[in-house]
Order: sequence, then C-alpha cells, then structure tokens
Amino acid sequence: MSDQTNDERAPEEIEATQASGAQASGAQASGERAEGGVDGDYEALVRLLKENEELKDRALRVAAEMENLRRRTARDVHDARTYAVANFARDMLSVSDNLRRALDAIPAEAKAAGDAGFKALIEGVDLTERAMLSALERHGVKKLAPEGEKFDPNFHQAMFEVPNADVPAGTVVQVVQPGYSIGERVLRPAMVGVAKGGPKAAPAEAPVEPGPVNEQAEKDA
Repeated sequence: MSDQTNDERAPEEIEATQASGAQASGAQASGERAEGGVDGDYEALVRLLKENEELKDRALRVAAEMENLRRRTARDVHDARTYAVANFARDMLSVSDNLRRALDAIPAEAKAAGDAGFKALIEGVDLTERAMLSALERHGVKKLAPEGEKFDPNFHQAMFEVPNADVPAGTVVQVVQPGYSIGERVLRPAMVGVAKGGPKAAPAEAPVEPGPVNEQAEKDA
C-alpha cells in the first residue's frame, strides 16, 4: 500500500516541482526584461535631451541671425535716407560756388555806385545762394568753415602752409574753399592753408592732487 501511494503522488510532486521551476524562470526572465526596459528608457531620455539641446542651439542661432539681419536692414535704411541726396547735393554745391564767385567778382565800387536795378540783381543772386544752402542743410548737408581749428585730414585738404609763429603748428589759418559734410561723411573737404612753424599745442595738464596733511604746520598756524 505504501509503495502504491508513493507512486500515485509522484506525478503530482513532479508537476509541482516543474511549476515552481517555471515560475522561477519566469521571474528571472521578467527581471531581465525589466532591467532591459530601464536601460532602454535611459538611452531614450539621453537621446531626447541631446536633441533638445541641439534644437535650442539651432533656435538661438536663428534668433541671432534674425537680429543681425534686422540691424543691418535698419542701418541700410538709415544710410539710404541720409545719403540718398549725396550726389545731387554735390552737384548743387557747384552751382552754389558759381553764384558765390559771381558775387565776389563784383567790385565794391560797382556795388556802391550801381543803380537800383543792379542792386536788386545782386540781392537776388545772394538770396538764391542762401536759399540753396538752406535747402541743402535741411537735408543734412552742413558747411565746414574750419578757420582757427586744428587741421583734420578727414575733413580738410591742405593746399599750402603759412609761416605763422603766433598759432600752434597745424592750425587752419585760411579757408580757400569751404567744405561740406552729410551725416558722418565728407561731401567735399574744405581746402585750407595750415600754419607752419608755430609752437606745438600744449597737452592738457593733469589736475594736481593734494599731498598728505602736515599736522605740525597746522598746529603752528
């Protein structure tokens, strides 16, 4: 009887043992899959973070390029507005110069002895010259009359040197022809005569700093 009972229970125990082994194998496989899933999620997170940084860097570059483009466009528009009349203004200066030469060519005696019609003609030419210069000034054209100023090669053109010991060397002492500028550019440099042989311009003196306090001198005082 005992041997028969053992033989009948043996298959059940075998099945239980097999089931336990299968559960253990399944748990191990589940653990491996869970570990593999964690690794996959970490790699995906790292990849997404990298793509996010690349997109942010690309967006910053695009924003910087757009800002540079905006500034260049604004500068080009400003320059176009400021310097659009430069060629026209330069041509008008020749007309103004001719009007001034015509006025300067009239002798003082003729102006004083002339009749009313002649004086009206002179006044008309003078008013025309002034009106033309005023119109140019409204469009940003400024006259350069640098007599007494230091010679600046960016705005002046030296025609000759004048020996003069009374002013510092390099001082503009005579203006042969006035110059004109438009905005920050030179429309026509002023033709000038420059002093030669005078003293050099004195450098700006540094302020004298007070020395330490003499306590004994203060007591004596």
